[in-house]
Amino acid sequence: MVNETEKFAVDVVYALPTQQKVIRVTVSAGTSCIEAVRLSNMQQFFPEIDLETVKLGIFSRLVKHDEVLEPGQRVEIYRPLIADPKDVRRRRADKAKDEGRANKITGGRA
Repeated sequence: MVNETEKFAVDVVYALPTQQKVIRVTVSAGTSCIEAVRLSNMQQFFPEIDLETVKLGIFSRLVKHDEVLEPGQRVEIYRPLIADPKDVRRRRADKAKDEGRANKITGGRA
């Protein structure tokens, strides 16, 4: 358990396809994920981040904004999805069927 007066470092991470930024911040016990993001000032580098709606994670696990951080954790700021992965997969499968690369009934290889 973390002592109430203890301070510890956490990384706040944001990545784009061509660049990434990692900012280490020192937080007190009881600090939430969104508070760490605010402390990191990540919006200074990426103004498109909307702190009200942004999705956050800790080591690839989606978390709520008010989840309390523990030593050694990394807060990840997720970008909004451009397209629903299920729709993309469905369109790709339909295209393969239309082109004769997939069986029109089972979807398996033709």
